[in-house]
Amino acid sequence: MGQIQVEKNYNGIEGLCVITPAVHGDSRGYFMETYSQRDMEEAGIDIVFVQDNQSMSTKGVLRGLHFQKQYPQTKLVRAIKGSVFDVAVDLRKDSATYGKWAGVLLTEENKKQFLIPKGFAHGFLVLTDTAEFCYKCDDFYHPNDEGGLAWNDPKIHVEWPELEGTYQGTASAEGYHLKDGTPLNLSDKDQKWLGIDETFTF
Repeated sequence: MGQIQVEKNYNGIEGLCVITPAVHGDSRGYFMETYSQRDMEEAGIDIVFVQDNQSMSTKGVLRGLHFQKQYPQTKLVRAIKGSVFDVAVDLRKDSATYGKWAGVLLTEENKKQFLIPKGFAHGFLVLTDTAEFCYKCDDFYHPNDEGGLAWNDPKIHVEWPELEGTYQGTASAEGYHLKDGTPLNLSDKDQKWLGIDETFTF
């Protein structure tokens, strides 16, 4: 697998992978391959990515938990500046781990990447003053296709690091903050999502 190490079925959830690239450094700096289709195929990961996205967020921002309703995407995500705690929640209704979550600390230092297959909700919390986050997708953006789950749904019970506050029955950020006092910052839309049981009825 050349320039990457792949931890498959991360946290016991089929399809989730943590990918660590080989970093070649010396006194001048470093070099690494951020993506190699050949290495991915050798690792048994055969995905065609068609779009790259990048965002910048400030400390305390939480984006998610998002999923696509009709056009699900596989994502390969990483932090190129700062530090985020990245989370995936299994929404595949026939999965043995339906509703289970896994989280990975992605930083500009560890350079880890998180591969999240179709059928998952995704979100991240920014732990540094700023963070730049980029990800590959295997389908294009489709307007009005976004769904979401409450980031603090007690049924899923994501353990967001550094975050303090008491669940009040909604996805509101009110009363939540990081340990250093930075208030939690969510979009209006992300404060209105419902829990997994309210969102999905099979």
